[in-house]
Amino acid sequence: MDALSAGCPFEYLVETLKDSSHKFFNVPKLGGTKYDALPYSIRVLLEAAVRNCDGFFMKKEDVMNILDWKTKQSNVEVPFVPARVLLQDFTGVPAVVDFAALREAVKTLGGDPKKVHPACPTDLTVDHSLQIDFSKCAIQNAPNPGGGDVQKPGKLSPLRVQPKKLPCRSQAPCRGPCNSGELGRNSGKFSSQIENTPILCPFHLQPVPEPETVLKNQEIEFGRNRERLQFFKWSSRVFKNVTVIPPETGMAHQVNLEYLSRVVFEEKDFLFPDSVVGTDSHITMVNGLGILGWGVGGIETEAVMLGLPVSLTLPEVVGCELTGSSNPFVTSIDVVLGITKHLRQAGVAGKFVEFFGPGVSQLSIVDRTTIANMCPEYGAILSFFPVDNVTLKHLEHTGFDKAKLESMETYLKAVKLFQNGQNSSGAPEYSQVGAEYCTFIQVGFKGFQIAAEKQNDFVSIQYEGSEYKLSHGSVVIAAVISCTNNCNPSVMLAAGLLAKKAVEAGLRVKPYIRTSLSPGSGMVTHYLSSSGVLPYLSKLGFEVVGYGCSTCVGNTAPLSEAVLNAVKQGDLVTCGVFSGNKHFEGRLCDCVRANYLASPPLVVAYAIAGTVDIDFHSQPLGTDCTGKDIFLHDIWPSQEEVHRVEEERVIVSMFKGLKEKVEKGNKRWNSLEAPDSVLFPWDLKSTYIRCPSFFDKLTKDPIALQPIENAHVLLYLGDAVTTDHISPAGSIARSSAAAKYLMNRGLTPREFNSYGARRGNDAVMTRGTFANIKLFNKFIGKPAPKTVHFPSGQTLDVFEAAELYQKEGVPLMILAGKDYGAGNSRDWAAKGPLLLGVKAVLAESYEKIHKDHLIEIGIAPLQFLPGENADSLGLSGKETFSLTFPQELSPGITLNIKTNTGKVFSAIASFENDVEITLYKHGGLLNFVARKFS
Repeated sequence: MDALSAGCPFEYLVETLKDSSHKFFNVPKLGGTKYDALPYSIRVLLEAAVRNCDGFFMKKEDVMNILDWKTKQSNVEVPFVPARVLLQDFTGVPAVVDFAALREAVKTLGGDPKKVHPACPTDLTVDHSLQIDFSKCAIQNAPNPGGGDVQKPGKLSPLRVQPKKLPCRSQAPCRGPCNSGELGRNSGKFSSQIENTPILCPFHLQPVPEPETVLKNQEIEFGRNRERLQFFKWSSRVFKNVTVIPPETGMAHQVNLEYLSRVVFEEKDFLFPDSVVGTDSHITMVNGLGILGWGVGGIETEAVMLGLPVSLTLPEVVGCELTGSSNPFVTSIDVVLGITKHLRQAGVAGKFVEFFGPGVSQLSIVDRTTIANMCPEYGAILSFFPVDNVTLKHLEHTGFDKAKLESMETYLKAVKLFQNGQNSSGAPEYSQVGAEYCTFIQVGFKGFQIAAEKQNDFVSIQYEGSEYKLSHGSVVIAAVISCTNNCNPSVMLAAGLLAKKAVEAGLRVKPYIRTSLSPGSGMVTHYLSSSGVLPYLSKLGFEVVGYGCSTCVGNTAPLSEAVLNAVKQGDLVTCGVFSGNKHFEGRLCDCVRANYLASPPLVVAYAIAGTVDIDFHSQPLGTDCTGKDIFLHDIWPSQEEVHRVEEERVIVSMFKGLKEKVEKGNKRWNSLEAPDSVLFPWDLKSTYIRCPSFFDKLTKDPIALQPIENAHVLLYLGDAVTTDHISPAGSIARSSAAAKYLMNRGLTPREFNSYGARRGNDAVMTRGTFANIKLFNKFIGKPAPKTVHFPSGQTLDVFEAAELYQKEGVPLMILAGKDYGAGNSRDWAAKGPLLLGVKAVLAESYEKIHKDHLIEIGIAPLQFLPGENADSLGLSGKETFSLTFPQELSPGITLNIKTNTGKVFSAIASFENDVEITLYKHGGLLNFVARKFS
């Protein structure tokens, strides 16, 4: 992507930076006082539009619309060309697979496949492959080898199926006794460690077993995901501008923050603001560094990789003024969750949020990035913190070159992107402004419509020779996981210090609770290790299990049979507590109905309590060896204690260590063999990587728009159907259509792995579309991944019904209510329905990103007229539907739909602009791009 577009009409704005040879677009000169009134985030959009204005994808009219943001917000579509792209492996693998398939399609159409490369820097972080096969005491966890090739000779070292019992929790791992007194007296002697080197006990300097747990999980991770990793390595070799961040390094959004972020880009002596889009909803984290970025679908990401802009409605920008201060018992995460709650209530969905006010300077960068990272919870596109002195100080601590920082500050001030206090004449104007303040967050047990006479029910279980009681509200999963909180040393250290005090007080976690600690990167392990708190977390069961997305996306080992049986026997509402930012029902485990978000120290506290049905103010966590009640306030670390440890231990060397780890890779990755051919050598036997069928019937030129005739309804859905309901995610149920496919390919259930790991296989993903157990299809009348095949009257899995319809040549539709496609941006939520044979969706309203994805994959998004829906029109969903598209399709056109019962009604074709119509006429974005290269 060129720093200066050919024929740019704004070339007259190019200047040379003071005391530098660098050039830049002095955009403030374009708008004067109008520019000064723009929110900082809109100024970044404007600069990108000016620099990339080519009269085709980016028109001069688009630039002026952004400059006139005050009057044009929410009314016009504008293109945005980000500086770079970030992929994570779950959602990134379909994008790269599509790129590989695109090379095949271009060759088939007579083009040169070697021309197919990403047009901008593209980083792919392998961070979602980890599953927690080993945690707590590893002897209790049966390894799940996944792909079945863990022990192939010459590939990986043998995995010991019967690992030695780890003595970390109740026996002494060192030569001398490791009692709580010695823990307290000698923790300061703990030496600095990096993961995969022996972590030493702080009191006897003997190895403790955390690395064994980590290495065992990583061993299995490489074994079960070898095909995908080889494909990624091929991609990094043959595609220009592609960098792969190997496994065992860290999370996409955290590595993005710690290593990939530029803040100010430098390309061909041009300076411009760093910006990014990517296939992870947590891309928003970098807005805490003043980097504009958000998560998009794989289809949109592929478009950016090919040099096309992202299209978005010029957003409203909500100004959020931060005032006040928090009390000593409130962690930064409590502040974050409090702000999240208020922003959700304020209704910021689909908007930009921008922070200002005296409270901003009191927030550290880790607090800012954590607030920005919670965007998926309150629905904003992004939450932006402009660069200020706090940002520059943080960058200095993380190893940015001093000369680069000086140049960065000079540039940002020159283009008025540096927040250095605001006055009445220079303050941006916002769509709306709200004030936020800090409040204390309490987590309580919510009712799940349990009958009054059953609310006190419990079931006794036997576990490890002891008896325990499970009841409504019992905690069975407690995870300090790799997203949202681990970028914030203060709350992670608070969790460790709380664990230290708890162990010293004699408190323990019940052994049946599935506990884990999955750091976002090695930096977290480093400071937890060097501060001496890691052994205490381990003592409570929070052992480091590896580096990757784990419990949050369902990548956790199954609960024990004793717990599962008790939950079923008592119909118990058991709970998961974790330091993430998503808590959809059934996401952690289909038997855990209540999931709660909490800061890392509160995760530890709830694990000790064993229940969420507790008032921490008046009820004790447990008792010490003398029988004395121990309350949360007895073990809660003070802010001064946390900050002292943070200042002493969170140092520049952590960032240097991460940089070395990324650039040097690891032995497994470096020794991994991969092809380097122009076209990927598809293995027809592979169940992980398959050439998708999107291009099977591609013609050189697009055909005329075809009518949809006598379409059956595949699913009749209600309101708020999310992409979690549509897109395959988590484990593959043994009775599912995807499981049947894999078993027919010779795999056992142990080798299924997860939908996320198999996103590069369209056959698996299509079978997993609408396979969510919580999907409520009105044809069935209860939650189940089933539907009715009306010609035969059979109730079948969704895929099986769709397969029958396709064999019969019958097109399909989906009926839905309000907010269809809400939730995370997922390309398979559109790709899957397309491959099932869905031609159109008819809903009351859509989540915009998902609606865009439907268009980009070639599905027509139809919308009931205002005030109408299936019920009001008397539709049962059992009818067949027919409609015709005019060849001169226009945005928002109204179409007539006829049913086989004689009913005729109108619906809106929800195309917002000519670009969307063009893509739909081509059969989707992939087809459009393939034709462009040919």
